[in-house]
Amino acid sequence: MCGIFGYIGSEKATPILCRGLKNLEYRGYDSVGIATVSSQLGIRKEVGRIDDLVSRLNIEDVEGSLGIGHTRWATHGPVTAENSHPHTDCFDKVAIIHNGIIENYLELKTKLVERGHRFSSDTDSEVIAHLIEDNLSFSGTISGSESSWNGSSFEDACVAAFKELRGSFAVLAVREGEDKIVAVRKDSPLVVGLAENGTFFASDVAPFLEWTKEVVYLENHDIVMAEGSEVRFFDGGFAEVKRPVSTVEWDIEEAKKGNFDHFMLKEITEQAETIQRACVQDMAVVERIASMIRSGFGVFFVACGSSFHACLTGSYLFSKVAKLHVNVVLASEFENYEHFLTDRTLIFAVSQSGETADVLEAVRAAKRRGSRVVSITNVMGSSLSREADELLLMNSGPEICVLSTKTYTSQVVMMGLLACALDGNYESCVQKVKDLYMDVYNLTAKSMRDRLKDLARDLAEKDHIYMIGRGLQYTTALEAALKVKEVSYIHTEAFAGGELKHGPLALIEKGTPVFVFVSRDNEDRIVSNAQEVKARGGYLIGVSDWDNPVFDRWIKVPDCGDLNPIIQAIPMQVLAYELAVKKNLDPDKPRNLAKSVTVL
Repeated sequence: MCGIFGYIGSEKATPILCRGLKNLEYRGYDSVGIATVSSQLGIRKEVGRIDDLVSRLNIEDVEGSLGIGHTRWATHGPVTAENSHPHTDCFDKVAIIHNGIIENYLELKTKLVERGHRFSSDTDSEVIAHLIEDNLSFSGTISGSESSWNGSSFEDACVAAFKELRGSFAVLAVREGEDKIVAVRKDSPLVVGLAENGTFFASDVAPFLEWTKEVVYLENHDIVMAEGSEVRFFDGGFAEVKRPVSTVEWDIEEAKKGNFDHFMLKEITEQAETIQRACVQDMAVVERIASMIRSGFGVFFVACGSSFHACLTGSYLFSKVAKLHVNVVLASEFENYEHFLTDRTLIFAVSQSGETADVLEAVRAAKRRGSRVVSITNVMGSSLSREADELLLMNSGPEICVLSTKTYTSQVVMMGLLACALDGNYESCVQKVKDLYMDVYNLTAKSMRDRLKDLARDLAEKDHIYMIGRGLQYTTALEAALKVKEVSYIHTEAFAGGELKHGPLALIEKGTPVFVFVSRDNEDRIVSNAQEVKARGGYLIGVSDWDNPVFDRWIKVPDCGDLNPIIQAIPMQVLAYELAVKKNLDPDKPRNLAKSVTVL
């Protein structure tokens, strides 16, 4: 979940590292640090965000045209300067940055301490620097004050250290006196960017798009040696290999805020375009996948967070449109279903980043059972895109805000397309999505934002918010509740309308805000549920295309039938944004969360 960035080239490294880390903050922002190599190893790290580091530590004064940087989302050890990356060896000669989890770090740390190594952090990552140090061989003892290198080459020491690690890791390593970066990737994302002014390393492509669109997507277990202007690639057996160079199609302007105050608002407003791009699919691939669904014996949709809600929506659409049952499972719980899998099972793995650890773990479990995998992701070259038998891309462009907005609605579009392909009405569904353009545009316009800003003002001090719906409106309520809670920190929960009498009504007090998602399909029953809330003092906010007398407030949205989950989710995204702004919170970087969950 952390972000790593590296540069070696002809230009001063620190301004590039600062820009790259700023572009990576969506992956973690508890603390940040850099290491550069010139006449000596220069380390700067601190709790806070990259802007804090630059201002407090005069970071851009550090010399060198080679450096690595890290922005942290804490896993092992609290948020402190000592636990910030980069981590060094006993003599501050070797520095590493790491994204992932070292599962055997306690075993390794115990061994290293017994050999005299001194640790300065609580992290699992620090063992990597000490392993490299240990493999380099000293002329004296580790605990002594002298440090004379005379053993293995730096590359050999790194490779030997990497071989001792168990878990998931993307690592960049540098050493004082060496004009090189050594990198490795195992089950954590790492890509290489190639430019005229140097070589870039990053957790994904967005951080270096302003310098290059030429990228090498590393295979699992790949090791990279970058020295001067030369870059060499090695597989897990340390045989030198060629890796293809791909061109990223994303526009750099898509990864910038432009005139918007926050990425979240920018990405919400892009949805009139992005749901159209989700329809741009290769019909041959869609037909192959439809055939796989028809012939499959058991279909599972596996995802986390907002992607899980999109899959739930898909399950309703598959039932309603294609008359087909599918299973929807949280990726973190998928291991409990593994014994059902056969070589006739079809797994849909859905992840915006394509690097979600739980989803990738599910994919690998499915592969062990011989099941076929279809991936739905937004990132070409991601682990998920390469491990699947078939691939569907969302085509949403980079999503920088931690919260999923445009990629969620793109996923819902793709669920609808698949359901309609099974029913033989694919082109009709594409046309319906195209017809949504002005509706989506209007829902993200300033007039709607102003109305929702007024509502946010009234809700900002509430302790609890509830949301109800039935059918497709129930899954929309789940996603809307997630958006509000993760960015405003207001406790928000969603329930199926019919479940109110089975417990949730006990939560309703006078003035409790309750959102009611309504469609023409379920009007009578959900309004009846709303009446139950009203009778107990609840404050009802309707989301529908008509104002029912039971509502105390009304958010007007057009009724778009099976595409209502797209239309009804968008004003709730805007409301969540306005709640965060009203409470002086950063909507792009909610506390304790990161964009890409790459650790289990």
